[in-house]
Amino acid sequence: MREGRSLYRFRLVDVGGTTIKPRGDIAATKIPDSTPEIIAAYALGDEQALLAKVRYNRLIDIFLGLTTYSLQNHLRTHVKGMGQIEIDEIYVGLNRNGAHYVIPVQAKGGSDKLSPVQTVQDIACCKAKFPDLICRPVSAQFMEDDVIALFEMTIEAGRVLIVEERHYRLVPGDQIDADTKHRYAERNGN
Repeated sequence: MREGRSLYRFRLVDVGGTTIKPRGDIAATKIPDSTPEIIAAYALGDEQALLAKVRYNRLIDIFLGLTTYSLQNHLRTHVKGMGQIEIDEIYVGLNRNGAHYVIPVQAKGGSDKLSPVQTVQDIACCKAKFPDLICRPVSAQFMEDDVIALFEMTIEAGRVLIVEERHYRLVPGDQIDADTKHRYAERNGN
């Protein structure tokens, strides 16, 4: 069997579950919606719309506690030993101590499901292309009622695992009352 650029090879790999699914028992944190109205008016509810909402509302920063910047959408590249892969969006960022990070993001809208295989590919790509950066892969999924689920992923013992899962609901700023703000502060012991 031939393999290489623009050629495909299929193989069975056990990386954990077949899909990554949002839990139903996690409270959604309300975030003031910063999506430009013209984007919201024409967004389709697909992967691209999800990536736009995540970007405009700085959800990667909020979720990971980093300052991040979108480096590229749909990075299509070749990873040695793996072949061609595509990362939906890739961010770079830093923490308050100056450590540098690379954050590959996979996103699914509608009825599409997040895949552990893409997490494996994203991590492999980041190790190859950004070896000096700390890789923190994120998966994003649209849920019902305009909730966005974010997952930080990792690989342990060859299995893709969820490090953290949070849910965010984008709302007009006036829908976040004082009691809600106080509850959010108490969650973090502030």
